[in-house]
Amino acid sequence: MRDFVLFDGGVKKVPRVHQYFGIKEAQARVRQKQGGIIWHTQGSGKSIVMVLLAKWILEANSNARVAIVTDRDELDKQIEGVFTDAGETIHRTGSGRELLRQLGQATPRLLCSLVHKFGKKGEKGKRLSDAQFKQFITELGNQPCQTVGVLFVFVDECHRTESGRLNEVMKAVMRDAVFIGFTGTPLLKEDQKKSVEVFGSYIHTYKFSEAVEDDVVLDLVYEARDIDQALGSQERIDAWFDAKTKGLNDWQRDELKNKWGTMQSVLSSKGRMGRVVDDIVFDFSVKPRLSSERGNAILVASSIYEACKYFTLFRETPLRGKCAVVTSYNPQTQDVTLEETGANTRTDKQFIYDTYTELLKDVVAEPGMSKTETYEEVAKQRFMEEPAQMKLLIVVDKLLTGFDAPSCTYLYIDKSMRDHGLFQAICRTNRLDGEDKDFGYIVDYKDLFKRLINEKGTGALQVYSSELDNSAGGTDPKVLMQDRLKKGKERLDTAAEMLALLCEPVALPKGELEHIHYFCGNTEVPTDLKAREPQRVMLYKATAGFVRAYANIADELAPAGYSDADVSRLKGHLDHYLKVREVVRKASGEFLDLKPFEADMRHLIDKYIEASGPRKISPFDGVGLLDLIATTGAADAIDAQLGDIKGNGEAVAETIENNVRRKIIKEELTDPAYYAKMSALLDEIIAARKAKAIEYEEYLKQIAELAKLVRAGHGAETPAALDTPGKRALFSNLGQNETLALQLDGAVRAARQDAWRGVQAREQAVKAALYGVLKDVAEVERVFLIIKAQAEY
Repeated sequence: MRDFVLFDGGVKKVPRVHQYFGIKEAQARVRQKQGGIIWHTQGSGKSIVMVLLAKWILEANSNARVAIVTDRDELDKQIEGVFTDAGETIHRTGSGRELLRQLGQATPRLLCSLVHKFGKKGEKGKRLSDAQFKQFITELGNQPCQTVGVLFVFVDECHRTESGRLNEVMKAVMRDAVFIGFTGTPLLKEDQKKSVEVFGSYIHTYKFSEAVEDDVVLDLVYEARDIDQALGSQERIDAWFDAKTKGLNDWQRDELKNKWGTMQSVLSSKGRMGRVVDDIVFDFSVKPRLSSERGNAILVASSIYEACKYFTLFRETPLRGKCAVVTSYNPQTQDVTLEETGANTRTDKQFIYDTYTELLKDVVAEPGMSKTETYEEVAKQRFMEEPAQMKLLIVVDKLLTGFDAPSCTYLYIDKSMRDHGLFQAICRTNRLDGEDKDFGYIVDYKDLFKRLINEKGTGALQVYSSELDNSAGGTDPKVLMQDRLKKGKERLDTAAEMLALLCEPVALPKGELEHIHYFCGNTEVPTDLKAREPQRVMLYKATAGFVRAYANIADELAPAGYSDADVSRLKGHLDHYLKVREVVRKASGEFLDLKPFEADMRHLIDKYIEASGPRKISPFDGVGLLDLIATTGAADAIDAQLGDIKGNGEAVAETIENNVRRKIIKEELTDPAYYAKMSALLDEIIAARKAKAIEYEEYLKQIAELAKLVRAGHGAETPAALDTPGKRALFSNLGQNETLALQLDGAVRAARQDAWRGVQAREQAVKAALYGVLKDVAEVERVFLIIKAQAEY
């Protein structure tokens, strides 16, 4: 418990299984002062492992020091943020010299630095030759760092081949340190030798396939798009549009056509980059996660010039103001002062400079930051926290490692990449982010995967084209990207099967009333509605999953392997289960309770499922059935919200009864006596209806009157002086003694303190005030529960 509980920014966290065993193995190595490599795949929580291991080292050994070294400024900032959020003070050094100076002192005990601060360049910044580098290492070895304490060095992303030399520098400078390497990327055989030489053997591994199987990260699905061929002619453009909009109904397709104009004139006149832009913008119109504005995307460009070009093109689309460019460029006047200019032309450097100057003109630099850094920090923050306001980031190299944004769902690649770089880039998309995110999507504009090995019979592609290091043992280290259509069909079939199994116990003929009985229970049994809540939650989630699975491949059902008959059957199932869900949610009074389960459900239904044209939104949308009955009467409420089952009197009656019952259950603690009376009245009305003792019209009249009483929370006989719910609750639960109710109300208001609930001493003060009036301990405990349930106190 001591070593494995972490408070991260106030949130209590405990490690997953792989993190726990990774730390235990690392502890064993540390006790023996031996290093090694922890290989935990991207997105599985390496930072938490670092924090827990560093905390343990510093607590277990009072002479220990921990230095964390990364090779990217982004990672350095991220590590600093993680440790700070965990309550650990970490000193971030600005140079290798500063780090060595700090290590020569007793404090600070926890530091972080960038690996390239240790490097040395040749003349004019050129890379040193092998001979020069060996001489450099020899010089460092003759002057090792005089470290105070026992030093443990964590090296993040230790796999990088370009960091190999710098790792050697660190080992030469900090000769007695214990080095522990962290990586989220499978090592290639060419890297393995260097990594083992520097860090030692594997301490613990947790590979990509294990993380996907454990639902720690999402699976990756890919799609190759050939823009030049797909959008080069009238016929291809029309076919492209038809394929993209197959899941939409006719009026929606017409709307898009009107918005886009004729596809031929828009796309055939543009160059390749313009077509890529339109392709991505179109995805933001039709792809569920993108169009619902809960997800966003990253576009990887091949150069800073192309990134700027893409940015200017996107500024002419609906994504204007909701996209940003993040590169290593920072505009300097000297960038363009020596450029030759023509009458009507700009060089690439001038174009980049002008683009950045324009986008930074209204940016006010934060203290200690340039305007570019300020702009990028704001863009990244909005991308992570406000995906609807920052939909697309255009990058070249930055943000492709160490940048975690769960909202990122699509990665568009228009740059040649391979191996480590490719794997780290695509893993930006597979972080968990709510139930509406099923996969990380990779869209490949560069045919990157054509040269990769096709796994026979799996429909998957290996991300790595080079040989992987298998020396760690255990699970195969290869990383597969799934075929989008095959995986989509698999998910859709599973979702349909899940719903069918869930509804299988419903009694024949499986109509509205039978579904209400199964998911809501018997209205005569007050506890049934609450007891059936788990079944209803499963129905809502399963239906949402079915709709999302359908929407993901709605425009490509035939290529996915569905026949016309299959498509018709799927649409029929969708229509059926959506109606069942609506009947059940209304029958249970849970109209407002579904937001946690389906944030973008309404959007998906409107875009992919409904076949009718735009409909007028009811003025009562979002109003609960009970409130509607109390406001407009039973008949109007039924017309407004229960029109789809209006012809089934039994189903309507049970829907209303369940809504009244839900309100009683929800409020009974606030006024037990009153709501017990309301529950008894409801039981009487239900019994009379089922015994056919009253006509349907009379039943509706009685149930409407009861609904008004339940909603009001008090009867007409309540004295006017009892003008708050709390006073009225005391009145009805104290034998309708008005004087006693007002006396207790005054005593509680005088004795209560701010935020008294849940604080024993403050609750005792309220109980003492109650006892001063009631003089009975048992009565105090009974009334205290009513007081505690009333929000006004």
